Amino acid sequence: MKVDFQVDLVHSAKTNMNACAVLLKMAAWSEKILQLLRRMNNFYLPGSSRSSCFRFEVDGSQVGWVPPHVASLLKRHPQVFSPPQGGAVRLCPSLDSYESRSEAVDAVLQSLRQEDISCLRGWRDERYSVMPRFSDAPLMWMERAATSLFGVKRYGVHINGYTVGDGGEVSMWLARRSRTKQTYPGLLDNMAAGGLAAGVGIRNTLIKECEEEARIPADIAATARPVSTVSYTYEDEEGVFPESQFVFDLQLPVGFRPSIGDGEVQDFYLLPIEEVKDLLAGDDFKPNSAMVVLDFLIRHSIIEPDAEPFYQDFLTGLHQTL
Repeated sequence: MKVDFQVDLVHSAKTNMNACAVLLKMAAWSEKILQLLRRMNNFYLPGSSRSSCFRFEVDGSQVGWVPPHVASLLKRHPQVFSPPQGGAVRLCPSLDSYESRSEAVDAVLQSLRQEDISCLRGWRDERYSVMPRFSDAPLMWMERAATSLFGVKRYGVHINGYTVGDGGEVSMWLARRSRTKQTYPGLLDNMAAGGLAAGVGIRNTLIKECEEEARIPADIAATARPVSTVSYTYEDEEGVFPESQFVFDLQLPVGFRPSIGDGEVQDFYLLPIEEVKDLLAGDDFKPNSAMVVLDFLIRHSIIEPDAEPFYQDFLTGLHQTL
């Protein structure tokens, strides 16, 4: 009887130790996710440059945030930008059309390229629309690489590719970014994603990126469902980044495999969803793509409010007002 009691005590201790280890692992995972969300929304945190930035206004509407060091550069171009006043940098009123604003600002940016400004080294010849809200008519276009200098809102499309097995088990396709990418080379990414260029629709961008990056036929890509947006604003040494990603879920047939297309991806992996969840807490994920996967986990009840104490914090961090 005494031996049995001692065995029960040992078993109980081991069970408690295992339970504690699981809880510690869960707590560490949650803290890592909170750190990710704070990083991607650091423009809203105390100590950010937000209080010292100037509003960027075009035709009476705010379309971005101009850091002080950028405002000082723009003073050299009084024919395009009015001097900072009332907390705002404004385009000159004489620039009163989409074409004239776009061309005048682009000429300034072309001249700034000669000054070795870090973000402009990644010049892409991609035009992004500039407007107060996504539903508003664009007021001008701007080179993608320059948008962070003006804190202009950027929009993109991200596609979660996933499969569901016969037993209901969910697996997700992840892409490994090419090591020659300008940004986040070699990191894990959503199956396909891309910025929303001026004049190109959301679903057209989805189909184009699926075909170019993952060789997914248009008829399959067209079955993707719009499910969410993920929005955040961060700042770093290259400026201010208010971004919103239009998120789609694409359930792929079991046995279908994406393949490398335009060279922006070096490999694809199909992983069980719990393994994908664990990867989010590491350093191997492109940060905004990790947020898109986190949104997927919440919407598909992989993360539930009874088990995750920071559930509401996660939702707030994923859906900031730009």
